[in-house]
Amino acid sequence: MIRETTKKIVQIKNRLLTVRSHQKSYADVRCKPMEFSVGDMVMLKVSPWKGVIRFGKRGKLSPRYVGPFKVIDRIGHGVYKLELPDELCGIYNTFHVSNLKKCLADENLIIPLYRRTG
Repeated sequence: MIRETTKKIVQIKNRLLTVRSHQKSYADVRCKPMEFSVGDMVMLKVSPWKGVIRFGKRGKLSPRYVGPFKVIDRIGHGVYKLELPDELCGIYNTFHVSNLKKCLADENLIIPLYRRTG
């Protein structure tokens, strides 16, 4: 009974390893490396702040990204420091690359920040 259980455990581990490697190869194909340089303009994802700061409308109509903001420093692999306006003074200005998106629009176009309390 112990040998049978050990065989089953080895078989389960092998199947998990196969599935994990398949998922990793799928994720690697879909993942595109993003890098920014100092001075680039980026948009900032606001979904992590849903409970902290409210930007304009609620629900589906709320903006997903705000900005553009200027990259002022690269801290490490995939971590950037942004130049934030005074409206966002309570937020730490360092963000992971997963929360940033390259600003492809005209730099004069600014998505306004609405900070409502209540």
